[in-house]
Amino acid sequence: MSTVPTLPGIQSQMVQTNRLNVHVLASGPDDGTPVVFVHGNVSSATFWEETMLALPKDFRAIAVDLRGYGDTEPLPINGATGIADFAADVRSVVETLGLGKHHLVGHSMGGGVVMLYAINHAADLLSITLTDPVSPYGYGGSKGADGSMTYDDGAPSGINPEFVQLLASGEKGLENPMSPRNVLRGFYVKPPFIPEREDALVDSMLTTKVGDDHYPGNAVPSTNWPGAAPGDKGVLPAFNRKNFDASSLANIDPKPPILWIRGADDLIVSDYAMFDLAALGHMGAVPGWPGDEECPPQPMLAQTRAVLDKYAANGGSYREEVIEDAGHSPYLEKPEAFNAVFHAHLAG
Repeated sequence: MSTVPTLPGIQSQMVQTNRLNVHVLASGPDDGTPVVFVHGNVSSATFWEETMLALPKDFRAIAVDLRGYGDTEPLPINGATGIADFAADVRSVVETLGLGKHHLVGHSMGGGVVMLYAINHAADLLSITLTDPVSPYGYGGSKGADGSMTYDDGAPSGINPEFVQLLASGEKGLENPMSPRNVLRGFYVKPPFIPEREDALVDSMLTTKVGDDHYPGNAVPSTNWPGAAPGDKGVLPAFNRKNFDASSLANIDPKPPILWIRGADDLIVSDYAMFDLAALGHMGAVPGWPGDEECPPQPMLAQTRAVLDKYAANGGSYREEVIEDAGHSPYLEKPEAFNAVFHAHLAG
């Protein structure tokens, strides 16, 4: 059923919920303790397959394709509510399948989805795992550990248009530096690592729906640097600080244990990220940057740590685990190290 070939032991199915028709990958016994996986941006449930199959035998893995990715019904993504809609979509799968209490895992943008899900459904969560997650204050448009907005309109905002064009055209090669395969090799993982199932992962990336209603979304002119702010449609506006704030994660009750696990050499989510326009301006890669006082690089790790420290101060518990010599996807790059920590977390 999946348009991307799956590994032996992975089942593919469509789940019609009260919100949309969702494509789901699953593995493990039907009566196992559910572990729900949420993928990141420009990917799909395919990315989780090895991690799903490596779970101890008493767990059931369920990985969803978010709307606009994989084989899920590509309903439009609202710029103002997109991440909350993703979380509600995941919840609709949980309810339709009758999963009951479950563990929840999110990677990158999926980590933001998990945070909003937890804010609304904490009582049903056995644990939370945030893998190289987007900051609780989103991606772009904020500064400082407290996540204050850089500008009122959400600027700076933007993405490399060449990557978007190559994604839309289904490019699978290596000739262009911004091809999906090169972005996978250069940023999703730490070079020179090449995933064994690279072709399937590239196919997964290419399931991303491209356009104003999906990825990357739209932008509007801004009087602030670099001249663009998030619009009202699509993915980038949805996780910009203007529209995304999951810092109330610190206040949820009850408070399931949180594992924050990340690659030591992540270039996508860091305090000096290679897709953060403010960081690129600081590097001189985007002209006209107004300087650190006005538009500093977003301290994504410091923001996450500040919210999780508040979570702990409020009676919760979290563990920050750093996987050495790994980039943005340590579960692919260093599966033994990742799974040792992850499985211990699931076991409580």
